Amino acid sequence: MAIRNIVQVGDDVLRKKSAPVEVFDEKLAALLDDMKETLADANGAGLAAPQVGILRRVFVVDVREGYFEFVNPVIVKSKGRQVGEEGCLSVRGKYGTVERPRVVEIRAFDRNGRAFALKAYDFFARAICHEYDHLDGVLYIDKATELKADGK
Repeated sequence: MAIRNIVQVGDDVLRKKSAPVEVFDEKLAALLDDMKETLADANGAGLAAPQVGILRRVFVVDVREGYFEFVNPVIVKSKGRQVGEEGCLSVRGKYGTVERPRVVEIRAFDRNGRAFALKAYDFFARAICHEYDHLDGVLYIDKATELKADGK
């Protein structure tokens, strides 16, 4: 495992749509392992493959509910509304107020190609939506109604 460099806003890779994963192999497992280590080192809640320069539909989330890996995810349903503050490991020093669904249902694959589905609530749902947006080249700053500098 290795800690990867986290791409920062301004890099074109963050604005591109990611391609689906087609092969579930050691290379994917290594990417997921590296992303887990990178996320832990950065003390974040989530990390998408584009944030480490890889345009694949993969993200990881580490929240109170546990650590989760999502490969080729699809949000199949969302409901409710929550408004809250978000930050991003690729947008250092800024936070913004973003509206997200309160509940999301998502389908994805694990690192071995096994399909799974789950329902996420509140902060877990927010983290999933935030990382999912990265796969389509969307950053939270595109949706924020208010942006502020860290600590202000």
